[in-house]
Amino acid sequence: MALTEGKDNRGGKAPQNSGKVNYRRNVRQNNRVRALETLQNRHGGKTYSKKENRKNPVKIIPLGGLNEIGKNMTVFECCNDIFILDCGLAFPDMDLPGVDIVIPDFTYVVENKERVRGVVLTHGHEDHIGGLAYLLKKIDVPIYGTRLTLALVKGKLEEHGLADKVKLCEVQPRKTVHMGCMAVEFIKVNHSIPDAVGMAIHTPAGIIVHTGDFKVDFSPVDGEIIDLARFGELGSRGVLALMADSTNAERDGFTRSERTVGGSFEKLFESAVGKRIIIATFSSNIHRIQQIIDNAVRHNRKVSVFGRSMIHVMSTALELGYLKAPEGTVIDIDEMSRYPDEQIVLITTGSQGEPMSALTRMAMNSHKKVTITPNDFIIISATPIPGNEKYVTRVVNELMKSGAEVVYEAMYEVHVSGHACQEELKLIQALTRPKYFIPVHGEYKHLAKHAQIARSMGMPEENIIIGEIGNVIEMDDNSIRIASQVTAGRVMVDGLGVGDVGSIVLRDRKHLAQDGLIIVVIGIERVSNTIVSGPDIISRGFVYVRESEALMDEAKQVLMRVLDSCNSNELREWGTLKTKLRDVLSEYIYGKTKRSPMILPIIMEV
Repeated sequence: MALTEGKDNRGGKAPQNSGKVNYRRNVRQNNRVRALETLQNRHGGKTYSKKENRKNPVKIIPLGGLNEIGKNMTVFECCNDIFILDCGLAFPDMDLPGVDIVIPDFTYVVENKERVRGVVLTHGHEDHIGGLAYLLKKIDVPIYGTRLTLALVKGKLEEHGLADKVKLCEVQPRKTVHMGCMAVEFIKVNHSIPDAVGMAIHTPAGIIVHTGDFKVDFSPVDGEIIDLARFGELGSRGVLALMADSTNAERDGFTRSERTVGGSFEKLFESAVGKRIIIATFSSNIHRIQQIIDNAVRHNRKVSVFGRSMIHVMSTALELGYLKAPEGTVIDIDEMSRYPDEQIVLITTGSQGEPMSALTRMAMNSHKKVTITPNDFIIISATPIPGNEKYVTRVVNELMKSGAEVVYEAMYEVHVSGHACQEELKLIQALTRPKYFIPVHGEYKHLAKHAQIARSMGMPEENIIIGEIGNVIEMDDNSIRIASQVTAGRVMVDGLGVGDVGSIVLRDRKHLAQDGLIIVVIGIERVSNTIVSGPDIISRGFVYVRESEALMDEAKQVLMRVLDSCNSNELREWGTLKTKLRDVLSEYIYGKTKRSPMILPIIMEV
């Protein structure tokens, strides 16, 4: 249809009078054509109509990272194709005694492994890549990520003996990889680790934008600014759904630039003249480590590194060029003794007060190579993760008891977050203009607050979904809903055991930790069916036997009376006998102490 007046639909005025309706119809038609051309370019020439959109909805299945911090993992499914975004771990809390790490439940992925086209990674933090090796022992798929992310993944695969068995595919921002009928475009974002990316997921149902962990930093240390232009381009083409990082949704304003920490370091280095400087920070925060190295060079100091993860990340970053240090600046820990304190900077792990970290061992005077003295100037460059406050406080107290001067985040600007605050979240909402919104990465309070932010910007309530792990969130151009549920949860890793620690084992561990253990040992002669030894009582974690001899003696008498009352048939039924002994002793112990230790009867055949 020809236009006789005005400019085309890319800008300008519409025709007047009778031509106005035709002009609007032409605008809509041209917009549809451009949208289909975009999809055609993205998906190898195949296009999708609105009718097909309704037939081929996209499913989003979070298997971790919702209503929790960590173990981020999301499955995207459309038609007969599946891909996975991130596969992280979480660290155990007080409710998981003895557990090393927690990973997502891979049941749904394993059941559908023939349809999985690959795994894409947003960045190299443990909560996004830490579970990957465990997944790759169950399925064989290619891994896509940026250069540094894949280097960190490779180190983990080597630990698990998988380095030569997994295909690692390096991808640059603004590049796209195909996952069957879907395509994943990598978009540069800022975070507390280099090479972080968000994703634009092009599906038959529409474009889904996933920010990954991000913040907006206009003056990043590496000069690589978040690609806001690309988010805006996607928004102008039409975004079906936005999935955005909710970690800092409760914080107003903007997240400060990482460069502000460098300025704080400069002032602190000047005030630490004549002292040894020890800085505890996250091993993955390469930009912060770079600023520490830069300040060390300016103040003629050598840099040494402590902590297994810190050494691994720094060596990888130096090798790949993400960290730059003049030759001779970074020295081995064994070379420190050659230099006076005022020429040393130690970078270490332990900013969260972890019991086995290098900084904690220094504080407790159990580190083999470092002893804290009044000549130490210690900077804890991190904010305690919720739940870790008491561990950090304990470490600070012990360091101060040794006479060291301790600086931590509450006192100076020695830490900034790697996650977006409210104004940055609003910016991403405004740029992408999504039809639907799914807040991700955070506890429920973070997700709810992020949903409130979206509503304040005009997002309809019915277009927002706060999901839970295992939900199958199904959407197309017409609707979004929770369609069903798949198997999901947490799998505990304890040593080399994966999944063999369940609710019953954890219940027993908690029981042992709270009330201790009593073992009752009895010897029975099988032929004559008579008791030849015992009952002997062994206590662990319940009472100190030498100070509770009267209690133990009376407990033995209670058990003896039970055994004397048993006939020969009851002595043959060991299961029944154990239950009887356990019940009687438990009742007696509780009556005397108001405690309920675990009672374990053991019958030995003589």
